[in-house]
Amino acid sequence: MAGVLISEAEKTYIIHGIHEDLRCDGRCCLEYRFLELETGIVSNCSGSSHVRLANTDILVGIKAELDEPYPTAPGKGRIEFFVDCTANADPEFEGRGGEEVATKIKSALAQAFGSPKCLDLKSLAVIPGQQVWVLYVDVLILECGGSLLDAVSVGVKAALFDLKIPKVSVTVDENGEQEIEVSGDPYDVSKMDITDVPCFITLSKVGQQFVLDATQEEEACAVGSLAMAVTAAGRIVSLIKGGIGSLHPENVMDIIEVGKDVGIALNAAVMKNLELESSSETEKKGFLL
Repeated sequence: MAGVLISEAEKTYIIHGIHEDLRCDGRCCLEYRFLELETGIVSNCSGSSHVRLANTDILVGIKAELDEPYPTAPGKGRIEFFVDCTANADPEFEGRGGEEVATKIKSALAQAFGSPKCLDLKSLAVIPGQQVWVLYVDVLILECGGSLLDAVSVGVKAALFDLKIPKVSVTVDENGEQEIEVSGDPYDVSKMDITDVPCFITLSKVGQQFVLDATQEEEACAVGSLAMAVTAAGRIVSLIKGGIGSLHPENVMDIIEVGKDVGIALNAAVMKNLELESSSETEKKGFLL
């Protein structure tokens, strides 16, 4: 998404290497870089995560707040996304340069989570038609090293896994009106089922080959890309075509199948890491420590 300037000679070198299934960092075409993931690192958030995918660095925080539901969905809570690209992440993000990238990521997340099966928004309703939980998801891009959307989606899933929603009790006062009491006990919380929360898989077309987890340099060489939001069961809930180049229909169908397989494996690896981290007794440290 964020651009980087490279020479024609560098482009030729990258494209020829990918044609031989050998990328500049030693990976094959369908191989991820090392991904680091941790949760619960922002103490004043209901849920948080930190993702590092090589040079891509993402921080995600979620705040759960009570609010009135939308008239069109009185019995459901909602999830809203906010994306901020720091100027330090990429020189192009200075001033208002990061707004376009932030808007694209926000739109992609909203589209993926628009599927009714991703999250049980009905479970966020406290008093249907009056009060529901609203999840405000803040994504901060600290450093850009390629595959932003993939890394952000992993961060959002991890933060939702870490999310703790305070339990509430509804009572009726002497006037017959309902009152909400939010528990102040940090252990009296509920968790959301994130089984069907998708992760984005982006495959970029460089030359005549498709590569997974493209670096910034490879993205600069790509003529097009296909980003798909894939659940743990292999269901695609969103499909986004990027770039100015065209993709052949036969190639698209093949790439979708590859993306589904990669998505299943990525979701399984992320969940395994999250469950392992939650079961450990290691003391959580702040992001800056």
